[in-house]
Amino acid sequence: MKIKVEKGTKKNTAFTKKKKIKITEPIVKQIGQLADKLGVEVYIVGGYVRDFFLKRERIDFDFTVAGDSIAFANAVARKFNSKAVIYQKFRTALVPIGEHKIEFVGTRTEEYEPNSRKPVVTEGTLEDDLRRRDFTINAMAASVNEKSFGSLTDKFNGISDLDDKILRTPLDADITFSDDPLRMMRAARFASQLGFNIYPDTLKGISKTADRINIISQERITDEFMKIISSDNPGTGLKILNDTGIMKIIFPELHRLNGIEFIKEEDKVYGHKDVFLHSLQVLGNICEVTNNPWLRFAALTHDIAKSVTKKYVPGTGWSFHGHEELGARRMTQIFRRMKLPLEHLPYVEKLVRLHQRPMVLVDDGVTDSAVRRLAFQAGEVLEDLFVLCKADITTKNPVLSAKYLKNYAQVAKKVFDVQEKDKLREFQSPVRGEEIMELCQLKPSPAVGYIKSTIEEAILDGLIPNEYEAAKEYFLQHKDEWLVEFNRKED
Repeated sequence: MKIKVEKGTKKNTAFTKKKKIKITEPIVKQIGQLADKLGVEVYIVGGYVRDFFLKRERIDFDFTVAGDSIAFANAVARKFNSKAVIYQKFRTALVPIGEHKIEFVGTRTEEYEPNSRKPVVTEGTLEDDLRRRDFTINAMAASVNEKSFGSLTDKFNGISDLDDKILRTPLDADITFSDDPLRMMRAARFASQLGFNIYPDTLKGISKTADRINIISQERITDEFMKIISSDNPGTGLKILNDTGIMKIIFPELHRLNGIEFIKEEDKVYGHKDVFLHSLQVLGNICEVTNNPWLRFAALTHDIAKSVTKKYVPGTGWSFHGHEELGARRMTQIFRRMKLPLEHLPYVEKLVRLHQRPMVLVDDGVTDSAVRRLAFQAGEVLEDLFVLCKADITTKNPVLSAKYLKNYAQVAKKVFDVQEKDKLREFQSPVRGEEIMELCQLKPSPAVGYIKSTIEEAILDGLIPNEYEAAKEYFLQHKDEWLVEFNRKED
């Protein structure tokens, strides 16, 4: 995957001819009327103006106020019966109004001191405010005051860069990225979301300033990372992060996948693939069928432990035995370090752990027990597991690709049929712990869990059906010997 860069020729197109933008949202007009009443200059800035030209939906609005932004935000909140959330340190305020999130900031300068996580904010002009923004396409402002309503201020040729689909910083890239290093990740995100190219000097600035990302809080880094994952073309942004050195800092496990994996296919001809690029390809494949960010995350990280399980086997090639289990175990550490929401951890763990299991079941001679165990272990993620397995087919050989897809379809039917027939989606022992304790005269103890799991194993092995009466009868027949066996193991 190659990062595209352009020099950005200044074309005379419909974008460059625009001197005004058409603002139609009633709430923006009302804010402008309030600004006139209070005698304040107010501009709508950034994403709203950019998305006007790109014809994208605009819900959240950012305003720059020439004056006391906090006082104006409070006035807006009163007018709309809302309440302003004040960030005094940054001289910003957020006012929720219906479905809109409206942010107000005073015209200002803002920069980070070396090794500081907090910017120094001082008053400034509208031009100061625009020059401190991340990219020229976000450094445009439109007046909302009545006399100049919709009039555009574009001092950094943002419209021209929109036309050329270029991401370029208003100032020298080193300055822009040093002031707020998260902008480097935003460049990758916009490249993924908008399909824009990064201007060569801007791209060099990311590589040069990459280490500065360390001063940004993990929450902000993770938020941008997941926005990239959720974009239309996440591989573009992730490749930028990788090639500029940022990935090595924010997600070292993923960065370590860079390198060569040697493979051997059925035609006995050795091929090779880079595991990192393979992961991006799997992610790209899965993005064609799902917007679920956690299924996308699982696709990106399914081979995360290959870097530490790589082993050469003479006559076979490179092996990565156990990478799926080790990868699943490492998810807890990754989730905690990246401060990802832990409620999604079991889902990702399960997909990573099981992503190779369906292929093992391709053999016609595989036992019903093995099929039943996969259905049980996958549970509610079974459908997503097969989505991931299909996305993991990245061979360029169309014959092999068709063969793998056919195999997965056959296995999927077999597993789904067993899951439905044996009621394994939310499977657990039909004989509950309370009943086991009563009939065995046990108190809550590991012995109860041992008996429950033994009943479950019997069902998965096909010795008894997944039904209460059959399970209870089997339990009554074997409970005494199970207790003897458990006690012997404990001793």
